[in-house]
Amino acid sequence: MRSRSNSGVKLDNYARIVHQTILQHLDPVTGLLPGSSEQPHAWVRDNVYSIVSVWALSLAYRKNADTDEDKAKAYELEQSVVKLMRGILQCIMRQLDKVEKFKYSKSTSDSLHAKYDPRTCATVVADDKWGHLQVDATSLFLLFLAQMTASGLHIVYTQDEVDVVQNLMFYIEAAYKVADYGMWERGDKTNQGITELNASSIGTAKAALEALDDLNLFGAKGGPGSVVHALADDIQHCQSILTSMLPRASISKEVDAGVLAIISYPAFAVEDMNIVNKTKEEIISKLQGRYGCCRFLRDGHKTPKEDPNRCYYESAELKLFENIECEWPLFWTYLILDGIFTKTPDQVQEYQEALEGIMIKQKDGIRLLPELYSVPPDKVEEEYSNPHSVERIPMGQCPLKWGQSLYILGNLLSEGFLAPGEIDPLNRRFSTIPKPDVVVQVSVLAETEEIKQLLLKNGIDVETVADIHPIHVQPSRVLSHIYARLGRNPRLGLTGRPYRRIGVLGTSKFYIIRNTMFSFTPQFIDHQQFYLALDNKMIVEMLRTEIAYLSSRWRMTGRPTVTFPISQTMLTEDHTDLDPAVLATLKKLQDGYYGGARIQTGKMSEFLTTSCFSHLSFLDGKGSGSMGRHDAEYDDDDDDDDGGDGYVHELRCDDEADDLAQYLDHLLAHAAPKKPKQQLGALGRFKAAATKTKEMVSLMKTAQDLNVQNVNMYLPNKLFRSRQPSLHLNLPESSSSQGSQAPQKETGIPRDASGAIDYKALVQLLKDTQSLQDQADILYILFKDKGMDWDTGLHGKGSTVRSLFTDLYEKAGELKQWGLIRMISGVLKKKVEELDSACSDLLAHQKHLTVGLPPEPQEKTITAPIPPDQLAALIDEASNGNISVAILTQEIMVYLAMSIRTQPDLFSEMFRLRIGLIIQVMATELAQSLNCSGEEATESLMGLSPSELKNLLHHILSGKEFGVQRSVREMDAGVSPAISIHHLGNVGATKSERAGISKLKSDMKMRYRLPSIESLDIPEKSMVAKDTRHGQWLRRRRLDGALNRVPVGFYQKVWKILQKCHGLSIEGFVLPSSTTREMTPGEIKFSVHVETVLNRVPQPEYRQLLVEAILVLTMLADVDIQNIGSIIHVGKIVHLANDMFYKDQRDLGAEEHILEKDPSTGVCRLLYDSAPSGRFGSMTYLTKAVAVYVQDFLPSGSCAVQ
Repeated sequence: MRSRSNSGVKLDNYARIVHQTILQHLDPVTGLLPGSSEQPHAWVRDNVYSIVSVWALSLAYRKNADTDEDKAKAYELEQSVVKLMRGILQCIMRQLDKVEKFKYSKSTSDSLHAKYDPRTCATVVADDKWGHLQVDATSLFLLFLAQMTASGLHIVYTQDEVDVVQNLMFYIEAAYKVADYGMWERGDKTNQGITELNASSIGTAKAALEALDDLNLFGAKGGPGSVVHALADDIQHCQSILTSMLPRASISKEVDAGVLAIISYPAFAVEDMNIVNKTKEEIISKLQGRYGCCRFLRDGHKTPKEDPNRCYYESAELKLFENIECEWPLFWTYLILDGIFTKTPDQVQEYQEALEGIMIKQKDGIRLLPELYSVPPDKVEEEYSNPHSVERIPMGQCPLKWGQSLYILGNLLSEGFLAPGEIDPLNRRFSTIPKPDVVVQVSVLAETEEIKQLLLKNGIDVETVADIHPIHVQPSRVLSHIYARLGRNPRLGLTGRPYRRIGVLGTSKFYIIRNTMFSFTPQFIDHQQFYLALDNKMIVEMLRTEIAYLSSRWRMTGRPTVTFPISQTMLTEDHTDLDPAVLATLKKLQDGYYGGARIQTGKMSEFLTTSCFSHLSFLDGKGSGSMGRHDAEYDDDDDDDDGGDGYVHELRCDDEADDLAQYLDHLLAHAAPKKPKQQLGALGRFKAAATKTKEMVSLMKTAQDLNVQNVNMYLPNKLFRSRQPSLHLNLPESSSSQGSQAPQKETGIPRDASGAIDYKALVQLLKDTQSLQDQADILYILFKDKGMDWDTGLHGKGSTVRSLFTDLYEKAGELKQWGLIRMISGVLKKKVEELDSACSDLLAHQKHLTVGLPPEPQEKTITAPIPPDQLAALIDEASNGNISVAILTQEIMVYLAMSIRTQPDLFSEMFRLRIGLIIQVMATELAQSLNCSGEEATESLMGLSPSELKNLLHHILSGKEFGVQRSVREMDAGVSPAISIHHLGNVGATKSERAGISKLKSDMKMRYRLPSIESLDIPEKSMVAKDTRHGQWLRRRRLDGALNRVPVGFYQKVWKILQKCHGLSIEGFVLPSSTTREMTPGEIKFSVHVETVLNRVPQPEYRQLLVEAILVLTMLADVDIQNIGSIIHVGKIVHLANDMFYKDQRDLGAEEHILEKDPSTGVCRLLYDSAPSGRFGSMTYLTKAVAVYVQDFLPSGSCAVQ
């Protein structure tokens, strides 16, 4: 036998350490690893981390094998890894009902358990007795499952198990909006069982989804059926939320050492190197001690001040843990691995030496890594007064297997037994390498030959839907239905992916389904349910934001391809030319630069070589639950499911599968006759369909069952150009007559002899009237008195109020009468399709939402995602029955979500978005700029087209000065003046800036009155002055107050001032200093708390003066004074300043009408409108007022406040 080489001897030594610390504890039956003798449960997270060292050692043996015996050792170690990973898979497979429920409910009671019985794989504590929902633990298991499979291990054995893994990906794919208990199983740091969004969970989920996407779980031996898929849009959602959170770890933790696992090994989830470095610096500067890092600030776990008999902490108790938090050596093992992956040997050496100093050496020479180091009870006071000075004692498990495993891994890497690429075969470590510029390919398609000719006339050469055969174009909705089939397994009770919309990253690929190529149109074109898509400018605006999003977020191989169909609705009203907005966009696209992105336009066939492709093999009819075999099997499935456990979503899915199978089969069957050898592999029973027309008819039907709108666009056949539904109302023929109303014979509502409303006469009036507005008013009265389903008998049976409203909606849509369209949408209870996802997006960016006007309880706050129906009901309730406000609230929520996706910077330092106040401010803007009454302004707002409304919102958010003015062109009879929104102060702007300053000109229909519209509470204009700067500061304060915009660092300053007084009183509500005992200055929870108190103030401009007063007060926090009073009444300071201001102005001879006071607050309107600085500036007076208010507390003779 050969003598052992030096490396072999070293490896044998590591094998001995791994055996003693980890392998000998594995359960012989399940392969799972119990925590310790006191806590014999198997935690998923600890198990995965612990087995990593065994996996690394097996790779090292395989690479450095001296003898056959070494190869045998490598095999044995590999099998231990496979056994443990399969043990966890077994535990999960016993809880598949939870996986299925959780995909829809996202509820803590439906989550997988965090720990199991290592002997039986059974659960060990009840659902509600532990913080089980830990998305990072499930994600970590999946991430290592992917890495280990890629390294050559076979962990997944059967197709059923592939489906389980696919469903686990659905379980974690919405991690960006799932509040969980996080890595430390506690949730909010008060330890009261409150879940919160955790950066560590989102990062690990993102890494797992990226690692598993398109991975074959059977390894090199697998076929297409064992490939799992992730959706790029979910991954990017996680990415953007992560970027917006870091370096904060969650709402209650401003920094958490657990985040090391996502900015470095194993997840490498963050792509921006600046964020990685900033987060690492935060952790090292705030959490590092002499024995490791604390988990987070004020962590009471195992400190001498923690009461072991209580599971939770009192809020004010958290201050006791400051400076005595336990230090965990575990985090230094992450920093060693980070140093190895970033190639910084100094960092590796520094932490290895530090670890050697605190590890505990056994008699046999093995060094063990203790769980944590705690301050001895008798040294607590000393540590309080002089942090990091006392000697600490090791506590908890020794070794902490998770830490020991990572320590061994670090040694194997640093001593050269393994290269970083071997334990990261999927190359996650390269995530921070800059990506090349993305070129977005745009393929414009014409719906019909006529549109193609129109485009050609304008110099734009495109193909029609029929020209691009054999590529099929379908709406994104069909792709959602297709993905709903993924991972479906009736035997295991798994229904596949919940039906959710597919974002622009998903629709910008080509898909190969059943050997046929499909392209999908983006989701915003599919908006047929809601009126945003009626506005072509809005469609163009959405195209711009989606292209900008694509160019910044695309990470896949190949270029993204956007299919942009030009349909009938994108033409002018007389169908003779293209809508100017659409035409301008198409021309811009051809220039090669649009929305800040590089563009390549061309025909679809030209893009095939450069595009990204995805092969959806799960529809090929091979795997379990797949579609090709649906002839007989599906019927059986239905029967089985009925008698089974009654999964809620099962049957719905089956029906959907049938529809989808028929739809795809049809599409492939009637594919253009040019190709004699069309591959019709899985046509099933439709092969012998009699005629093309018959096929088309049933194809139309299944398309409608699948809720595919605008079918004509996707099915090239002249037969089915459906005409406009005939309206049963007497409507004006063209837009020209819409202004001139027919003279009204009756005045007011017809009544019968007894004075009650005569409904028959009302219906007759409805028939006779020409004006859409009057028809809406009459229908509204009928709806209020008789209900939606009352039959008017207008044209025989079946003319219900609802159907007449629907007809009217379509006509108003054609004529672009936005006020009417919104009103009818409200009455018909149309919901924006993305409403719930818009709400979730905003919440995931750590923004709370309020709907309705202040004060509470009228203003409702939304702090967690809620189902769409409940959300719509909540908005209706908060809008107090005002239909128009309810529909505007939905619309603005969608626009805010669009803005936060592409321009998150607009929302910095704003934690609560108050949609009611934003609507009020918009109306106020219009009232003041157009110099009209509040009621007119409300109607102007309702009459703005969606694109103008979004533009107005964007201007308000951006904080730039802008004006709204009436357009100078001739007015048509009965049509209000048009409005343009423009920046002010752009005289010296450069040419490119001027080009970007949009001048919106559009018709505003302001002439309707409805019972449901009350004007918003808009302050009447005080004085109309010629000076353009007049009212500028009042307006700025009103905007900032409504948007909760505060100066940078404001909340940290408030925290400091609270330490020096007993509290701040704002409008009778006290913000107590005890808040600082629970919360640290940098946490979002504190900012939201202060904001909530400020939001008690209903007037935005007064709220903003209070913010300015607090800002002056915070200057005192830096002065060396122990205490500045008990409770400081901020309102009193503002009133003191106001009195001084009033007196000075009177002394200077200002007239009384100029010094008019706001009746609700008693503050001079002129003070609201004064600039902060200068002799008469608001800050000048507030500073004087603060000096007067706190002078009793200042040291005598001090000159602290000038």
